[in-house]
Amino acid sequence: MSKIYLPIAELKPALAGLGKVIQKSATLPVLRTVKVDRTREGWITLTGTDLDAFVTVRLEEPANGEPASILVPYEDLIKTTKGCSAVESITVEQTSKENVVLHYPVGQQTAQLTMKSTDVAEFPPVPKIKTEPVSLNKDIRVALLEAMDCASSDPTRYILQGACIDVSDKKCHHVVGTDGRHLYSSNSFSLPLTESLIIPTHKFLGRKEFNADGEWQLRAPLKDSDNQYLQISSRRWRFIHRGIEGNYPNWRQVVRNPDETKTTIELEPSSTDATVMLIARMPHHDKVNRAVGIEIKAGYVRLLGKSQASEPWTQFDVGPAKITGRDVTIFLNRDFLTKALGFGLTRIEIIDELSPLRFVSGGRQMIVMPVRPDAVAPVPAQSPEPPATNTNPPPVEAQQERKPMPQNNTSAHGSTNGTPSQAASRSTPATEKSALETALAQVELVRGDFRNAITGLNKLAEALKAAQREQKTADKDVQSVRNTLEKLQSVRL
Repeated sequence: MSKIYLPIAELKPALAGLGKVIQKSATLPVLRTVKVDRTREGWITLTGTDLDAFVTVRLEEPANGEPASILVPYEDLIKTTKGCSAVESITVEQTSKENVVLHYPVGQQTAQLTMKSTDVAEFPPVPKIKTEPVSLNKDIRVALLEAMDCASSDPTRYILQGACIDVSDKKCHHVVGTDGRHLYSSNSFSLPLTESLIIPTHKFLGRKEFNADGEWQLRAPLKDSDNQYLQISSRRWRFIHRGIEGNYPNWRQVVRNPDETKTTIELEPSSTDATVMLIARMPHHDKVNRAVGIEIKAGYVRLLGKSQASEPWTQFDVGPAKITGRDVTIFLNRDFLTKALGFGLTRIEIIDELSPLRFVSGGRQMIVMPVRPDAVAPVPAQSPEPPATNTNPPPVEAQQERKPMPQNNTSAHGSTNGTPSQAASRSTPATEKSALETALAQVELVRGDFRNAITGLNKLAEALKAAQREQKTADKDVQSVRNTLEKLQSVRL
């Protein structure tokens, strides 16, 4: 059987990238393997998949040998490469239809590890996208990654789980991402695309190796084709993912006219890092909205925070800033404020205390919904029936009617939790409300409580996953030591 040589210096980063799509606990054994191919020209590629996404990397130098394809268990490759230095190489060899042998150096000798493998014919075929490639320069690449950072992770809002390249305005294309509470957009692009495209958010796209591997090339799926996969490739890497089908919501309706701005803050770019560190160290009493205040008063900008709801707000001075307009105090989620400053959006435009804020720099902007300054405990009420799980994308009409980022001042500020009496005090009508209006208000209140409960559960799930990852890391270290001892015992001298 033909052997395929894999240099450790290239194999380690390649496996790290493939690990973004390979599921270690996948039910199908073939999804826990790496497909190693050698072409007729000698080029060696490694491919991993989870059925939705495919990642392929090509090694730098071709090698001699006949064309071959071998499936190697991902976990065994990872464990073996950990004990090898960057100047060494390992060899994979298919000895039978069910067995693969891995040869690796141990001191001055060579050891071998026999592994059970899956038939290479069972590996899912990699989709072929035959459209013309579209170059994505550095500015578009940065805009895509920033938009994905603002996209939704809610499985019920499938259409928002990616960055949209909006080409509806033929003179100026936009890259957009939103989760309904904040929205990012970047313009001044002109791409040879005839249809708007939604690129799914994926952790692989943010990898340093992929971003530093030359200009990206995008291949969009053909309209009305059964093959709805899209491809983004660099010099050596190739990422293929099933696209998100559907019409993106009309995001322009939440972008206010800049002429409505009443107050403007222009922070010094050099003070951005210090401001981000200040926000991270500020106390916060609101576990739901993570509220932080921005106070403009008498020509100074201050941040407001407190550790307990009953305490008064503590003021924290911000670095030098240029202020124009009237004094105002507005509250927003501190995570969104940190994200906007991290993107370099140092100009803040404010209309009033209830309207969305606009962070802007050049052609990039972020719209952020304000929040209530004080968190209110949910009102005790009978729990509604949980909605049925729906794996299909929600209808486009429903998404557009939902208006994830409302424009009117009342809905922008009243979308968070509150008691019935507080909700009534914020919007007391001239005449008594009808029974129908009262019922609708209560529905909105319960809906807000339900959303906050889901948010809390998501955060709890993230904390449990982090603890699980730490436990797995510790277990892997112990297992790695055991495997090393077993390999040393099986060395053939």
